[in-house]
Amino acid sequence: YKLATAEPYISLRDIITAGIKNIFSGNKKKNENFWALQDINLDIMPGERIGIIGRNGAGKSTLLKIISRITPPTTGSANIRGRVGSLLEVGTGFHPELSGRENIYLNGSILGLKKAEINKQLDAIIDFSGVEKFIDTPLKHYSSGMQLRLAFSVAAHLEPEILLIDEVLAVGDAEFQKKCISKMEEVSTGHGKTILFVSHNMNYITGLCNKAILLDEGKIIKTGSATEVVGYYAEKIVKKAGNRSTGQLAGNETVKLKTVRLLGQNGSSKDSFTADEKIGIEMQYEVIQGGHILWTGYNIFNQDGINVFDTHSVSSPYYDQPHEKGHYSAIAWIPENLMNTGSYFISCAIFNHQQHVIHFHEKDVSFFTVQDALTENTARGKSPGDLPGVVRPLLKWEINKVE
Repeated sequence: YKLATAEPYISLRDIITAGIKNIFSGNKKKNENFWALQDINLDIMPGERIGIIGRNGAGKSTLLKIISRITPPTTGSANIRGRVGSLLEVGTGFHPELSGRENIYLNGSILGLKKAEINKQLDAIIDFSGVEKFIDTPLKHYSSGMQLRLAFSVAAHLEPEILLIDEVLAVGDAEFQKKCISKMEEVSTGHGKTILFVSHNMNYITGLCNKAILLDEGKIIKTGSATEVVGYYAEKIVKKAGNRSTGQLAGNETVKLKTVRLLGQNGSSKDSFTADEKIGIEMQYEVIQGGHILWTGYNIFNQDGINVFDTHSVSSPYYDQPHEKGHYSAIAWIPENLMNTGSYFISCAIFNHQQHVIHFHEKDVSFFTVQDALTENTARGKSPGDLPGVVRPLLKWEINKVE
């Protein structure tokens, strides 16, 4: 793309005058080129479910627009084999003056379907969308959520071989989002369709997609399994944001946070653990004014943003005793065989809810990963691979022959 600054509200006279000045002065306006995507090389096979992730402006939507043939590539080519169904923006391919029913036929025609093929799926589309009461109402009277429902229903039911979905599910309510994810799983696994899914919801990416692509500044940073790429993305974000000194950020005239670090079983610093290891989280803080009851706490979030658990210093002798002035270390130990494989973020706080005082609450101050441990003493035993779920405790099993 060419980035050029234009002066707002200029008249024809201004344009002619500026053009004459440029002719005699020899000055030419320089345009800055911007590559939204560069050096992208991908092979996506039939039936694959690919999640495309990255920060805003990374090039995710541009990639989908090239694949859907909306935007032609400046260099190179995109070779697509199969009918493409796109859901890139709410209202794309719809006409506001036409009714919902008429827009179904319009959108189907754009996808290259005959009227008989659309008739075959019409009832299922209307039923899934949940807007049957308003199906003969002009689309301009629909809310954005109702338009999304109808657009997704059309895209999913008109049987495209390739389904492209941008970050549009965020418009719908939670019930409809769950319904959409279930439909995409059905379409991809049951009918062998290919899905390319852009989302900032990492839970959707890991739950739906078997592979993922990480884009940053228009280039591919990493490809691989959805869990692996999401974990790398999460680690990259936190480590970039973590180049700050917590001692300079958190605290007040009573207490200040100095450092937060992860500990292995022998007390040494580390940030990568196996599932059968204990994990220590240490917060070092300085009490500037003595005489206050201070509670320490940690929040553990997984790479999908789910709060796995909170822990507070209720078992510490300082829970009901005031701190004296000085430096302190608060360590909480996560037992072995509790955390599932993946990446985790730590937030920390010092507070006292009984007195309605929060001295500080720092988010994402540290980060750690958990890998599989192929031993008999884990939830998976010697079987490789990831287990679904937030935690993976090693439970006691009893199996008895009853007959």
